[in-house]
Amino acid sequence: MAQKSRQQLERDKRENSEKMGDIQRILNETASQKKVSVGQLRAINQQVSTQKKQIDLLSDDLELLDSELRSLEEARQELNEDLVKLKKEYGQMIYEASKRNAYLNQLIFLFSSATFNQLVLRYKYLKQYTEARQAQAEQMEEVQQELVAKRQRITSKKKQQESVLTTRVQEASKLESLKVQQASVVKELSQKESQLRAELVASRKAATQLEANLRRIVEKEMRERAERERRERLAREKVERARLAREKSEREKAVAAGTTPPPVAEPVEKAPEVVSNGGMTDEEVTLASSFKASQNRLPWPVRGFVSDHFGRKEHPVLKGVIIDNLGIDIQTSAGEAVRTVYDGIVLDVTDMPGMNNVVAIQHGDYMTVYAKMQSVTVKPGQKVRARDAIGTVAADTEGTSSLQFQVWKNTTRLNPEQWLLSR
Repeated sequence: MAQKSRQQLERDKRENSEKMGDIQRILNETASQKKVSVGQLRAINQQVSTQKKQIDLLSDDLELLDSELRSLEEARQELNEDLVKLKKEYGQMIYEASKRNAYLNQLIFLFSSATFNQLVLRYKYLKQYTEARQAQAEQMEEVQQELVAKRQRITSKKKQQESVLTTRVQEASKLESLKVQQASVVKELSQKESQLRAELVASRKAATQLEANLRRIVEKEMRERAERERRERLAREKVERARLAREKSEREKAVAAGTTPPPVAEPVEKAPEVVSNGGMTDEEVTLASSFKASQNRLPWPVRGFVSDHFGRKEHPVLKGVIIDNLGIDIQTSAGEAVRTVYDGIVLDVTDMPGMNNVVAIQHGDYMTVYAKMQSVTVKPGQKVRARDAIGTVAADTEGTSSLQFQVWKNTTRLNPEQWLLSR
């Protein structure tokens, strides 16, 4: 893998450090409840992951510093060689000048010229020689100054290297502490198996009810679109039949009057083909197209981290138990504002057991869903813009605050992480 640039590496370190701070704040909130929870474990797991990444980034930093030091040492060596060469050349010039006994020899050299032109040429030669000596001296001074600067940079890089190494050792120590905390929480949660299984049953029931409700909403919307498309098709066919009847009547009148009837139109068995948009309006088609084009670039609905990813995976504590997430859970701080990820129309607002308040927002034939909300500030039919606040996140009985976020296209559930900006 290609080595990162210094600018990119520093940016990655800064972003990961900020992420670690956010997770630590959320972890402190869950830990303040004085009882372990799956939410607390997920925050610790995420902190362990980001801690490992920070150590990897520090290792990358050390490798980059090694590379930078090698380059500086090579440059310093080349400058030393250049300086030696310049000193040798300058010494040779001084030696040659001393053999001519300096100023007196130069006058003799000039006035012993046979012709005026030879005098001019000898004068130019002496002038060029003097300038060459001055240039050589200036060049040596520049090389010496550059050498001093290189030595200072090498010293600075070595200090920076020592600092990064110390930081990496400290971060590794933090990682070990986190792993101890992680093992302790897992052990304590394992002793609550019956409670965890009961919570899992309730969670699955709530997820099933949410999915059924969302499917009813989507299917109702699709039926309405299909009916709208059917009516539009019938209207087009009615207009076409009226046109044909009118043309037929005009021809019959012309024949009865003995005049030239209008030309016979091509027989049309059905209305002209129209590209189907699934019954969506032009505005909805445009919205769906722009939403699709925003894949991997949508803003996050809340600050925080993904504590439970999309799809099927093993339960973090219960061995052999598979859980399935319809979207993603984004763990965040209590009372955090929930914001829309794109322009749209509020399709539904529902209060559901186990999911608290749920808001569904339509984006053409796409839909985003925001569940586990404490409060809601929008209503069905309301137009919203990207990043509009629509409510706040709820906290569960164990003090964990997380938003359930989903993305649908018609009745197909999509992976939300493939739509949000990468973090």
